Amino acid sequence: MLEGGCKAVKEGMLEKRSDGLLQLWKKKRCILTEEGLLLIPPKHPPPPQQQQQPPLPAEPAAKIKELHFSNMKTVDCVERKGKYVYFTVVMAEGKEIDFRCAQEQGWNAAITLQMVQYKNRQAILAVRSTRQKQQHLAAPHGPRLRGASNSA
Repeated sequence: MLEGGCKAVKEGMLEKRSDGLLQLWKKKRCILTEEGLLLIPPKHPPPPQQQQQPPLPAEPAAKIKELHFSNMKTVDCVERKGKYVYFTVVMAEGKEIDFRCAQEQGWNAAITLQMVQYKNRQAILAVRSTRQKQQHLAAPHGPRLRGASNSA
């Protein structure tokens, strides 16, 4: 996502529940963009002087997981318990991914807001595309209809 020119809207740490039998909470470095959420396994935290604009880690791309908003259905806030807020990202194919973070970090709200804005942009593009197709189809017939009504 970042290679395509998407800017980071929010960066930080989130905990993701593993899919395994034990379902352990694993820390992930996350980058929220206008297109989705990148999950990066934390190898080494960036040095303090690079924290303003951290580069993408030099890890294999297979380890970086991308949750694109086009494949995301909803973000459900499950519960607030102790210092954590627990929430679930539901993907279009039905897969559920559980996360938790400190309540004051507001990751669930930020992800939801970016997802809604993404879906709105896609809907606007779809409407514009449909209107352009309709105008294009109507254009050859338009002058004949006007000409016929003027002569009558």
